[in-house]
Amino acid sequence: MIEYTPLNSWIWQQADWPKFHWSLERLQAHLGDANKSLGVLLGRMGGLGSGLDSESALDALLQNIITSSAIEGESLNAASVRSSLAKRLGLSTDAQIPISSKTEGLAELMLDAIQNCHQPLSLARLQQWHCWLFPDDQPRLVNLRIGQLRGDEAMQVVSGRLDKPRVHFEAPPRDLLEQELSLFINWFNLPSDSTVDPLIRAAITHLWFITLHPFDDGNGRITRALTDMALAQADAQSIRLFAMSSSILDNRAEYYRILEQAQRGDLDVTSWIIWFLQTLNCSLQEASKLIDVTFNKNRFWQRFAEENFLPEQRKVLNRLLDGGEKSFEGGISAAQYQKVAKVSKASATRHLTDLLNRGCLQKTSAGGRSTRYQVVVANQSIANKGAASNQCAEF
Repeated sequence: MIEYTPLNSWIWQQADWPKFHWSLERLQAHLGDANKSLGVLLGRMGGLGSGLDSESALDALLQNIITSSAIEGESLNAASVRSSLAKRLGLSTDAQIPISSKTEGLAELMLDAIQNCHQPLSLARLQQWHCWLFPDDQPRLVNLRIGQLRGDEAMQVVSGRLDKPRVHFEAPPRDLLEQELSLFINWFNLPSDSTVDPLIRAAITHLWFITLHPFDDGNGRITRALTDMALAQADAQSIRLFAMSSSILDNRAEYYRILEQAQRGDLDVTSWIIWFLQTLNCSLQEASKLIDVTFNKNRFWQRFAEENFLPEQRKVLNRLLDGGEKSFEGGISAAQYQKVAKVSKASATRHLTDLLNRGCLQKTSAGGRSTRYQVVVANQSIANKGAASNQCAEF
């Protein structure tokens, strides 16, 4: 027996649907935080050269595609996706990396949403996105209506045992879908309303479209692409440098919880918008940190461009410069160097001493067996930025 929610409990069944409303007073602080982080990110962009800017954009777009699919439990070949994106951005690619109709379609979808963000949205455009998401030559376990709206059967989000599933959400029935989509598309194509902050508009875009659930599959990924499109309309420069899907993936359980809560509730969507703004803010902050890492790494290698490092030394230096999960909190020890570089204990000591003498590394204050080494960039040391990078993982 299916566990249904009582009738008239879905948000689209409310009498005033889709007249969303919210408390601007409750949102002000969160809007302020997100807009401040957006300003910081734009400031960071000014320090990047054109080459670094393009590479940072490529990395962010790649992360957005990979994590948006990961939210749905799909794993992609990152190298293949990167190659498809790079080709379209006019960047160098490795000809030996195979691409597929899947990665080509994902790249087309992402770049159409961002680069063509001011072109009108239409049903035909959404259907094209769906075709890019599900190429004809890709194997699939179930038959899908590719590039077409879903059929007459109920569209439900279900979990639990097969003999007693729980319905988390049920979308509007098929006979209402085209009318509902038309309302959404007309709203999305309206000139920007100066009374509604563009970040709030992006939050509404996300909730409204995912509630319609117009396709058999791929609704989450298309929703996130539409969200990116709305954010790109707000600021076409910054959207290329952050990946909101990555922050959603970090909080996937909470994402589904707050989404279900909003879809079961009334048209006051304040709580949903707060969650959206918090997640967006984390994405912007993380992007600023990554730009700092890219800038520092480039500055370091410019400073030591004439130095002849051993391959093992370069490998460890890049690991330290990259930060994040692959780096070492508080610096790297001799034992860790030995393991990463795959050298003997004596070689590790010799390599580290050489890097100290060249001014690439400095010792931390701890001595003896606790001695660790940090990268020096323009008289500042870099230990590990990874510990701070997770500060937005939970709200």
